[in-house]
Amino acid sequence: MPSVSLSPHPGSSALAENDAPGVAPELSIVMPCLNEAETLRACIGKAQEGIAAAGIAAEIIIADNGSTDGSQALAASLGARVVPVSRRGYGSALMGGIEAARGQYILMGDADDSYDFREVPNFMAKLREGFELVQGCRLPSGGGTVRAGAMPAMHRWWGNPMFSWMARVWFRAPIHDVYCGMRAFTRDFYLSLDQRCTGMEFATEMMIKSSLRRARIAEVPITLHPDGRTAHPPHLRTFRDGWRTLRFFLMYSPRWLYLFPGLALTTLGLIGYAVAMPQLRINGLRFDVHTLLFASLSIIAGYQSVLFGVFTKTFAVSEGLLPRDDRLARWVNERSLAWALVLGVLSMVTGLALLGHAVWVWYSVHFGDLEYARTLRSVIPGVTFTTLGFQTVLSSFFLGILALRRR
Repeated sequence: MPSVSLSPHPGSSALAENDAPGVAPELSIVMPCLNEAETLRACIGKAQEGIAAAGIAAEIIIADNGSTDGSQALAASLGARVVPVSRRGYGSALMGGIEAARGQYILMGDADDSYDFREVPNFMAKLREGFELVQGCRLPSGGGTVRAGAMPAMHRWWGNPMFSWMARVWFRAPIHDVYCGMRAFTRDFYLSLDQRCTGMEFATEMMIKSSLRRARIAEVPITLHPDGRTAHPPHLRTFRDGWRTLRFFLMYSPRWLYLFPGLALTTLGLIGYAVAMPQLRINGLRFDVHTLLFASLSIIAGYQSVLFGVFTKTFAVSEGLLPRDDRLARWVNERSLAWALVLGVLSMVTGLALLGHAVWVWYSVHFGDLEYARTLRSVIPGVTFTTLGFQTVLSSFFLGILALRRR
């Protein structure tokens, strides 16, 4: 990523020292920027105060994403290093800025003056304790503070707490504010995450991957201030970004997207078979072939969902999107897939036998009218077993391909 190193602002001794040849800063503060001329002066000034308070060698990087309001020249005049990032997107800007950073530690935060960069010492203290990721927390549940007018009510009381709770439950993330964009991490740890998202999901991806890898994560209470911009509205969009977050959560959790719903549908279908095959009557309700039909639909759909969960997890692990899962590895191996192939064939044979019986019954009445309430009790399970077996046979081969490792 190309970068432009610019002379420091007079009076900024920490920055001037860092720009000396051969001197690497301990900390790099990275701010993504898209037309933030209104607030850059305040952000850079507070960052310089935070650096001085921490007593560290540091640099300030403005990752500019194509500003047209003079943000680049302003940042340069204040002593920051400007890194042009041509590919649009919040994540792209941060990737470009972090790639150009020279510090052992990196602190990222928005350039809209909603985050107070004078809190640098609190983040540095946790990093020096050995934490790999230090997440800021703006919400009171994690000790943070939200100033009046700093966060929309829906975000504060519903969206952010809900997604943060989901992150804790689904991914065991030890945080209370999943959306907080002010966080610090070690450079080596960041490189190990192999970030992919170029949009607003960048921060969420970092938290999910860190949690799945059981990284050492700390949370630091911070104060969120009202957005200092007046020339243009915030870049966030409530419902669009909420949906994108939910979609991203689901993509990174095959269990919640595929496995658990699939198991629930399969269980419901098996219960349907349990009451319909013996034609049970419960509280005056009689369960028969129609129940069998609905139950078969539930089993087939549920089994397909479970298979998609296995496919997705296998692919994600092989591509490095998710960490290795030993339980999955025990299931997806050559021996297990061979047994799955055998079971699939047996299921197909069973289903075809039941269908053959139905054809024989039809033959016995000279292909005339049938007593459907009786013959469907063979046809419906026959179709179900045949379908499940066929899916299993194809899936065993597909999983074998997905499980192949690149050399």
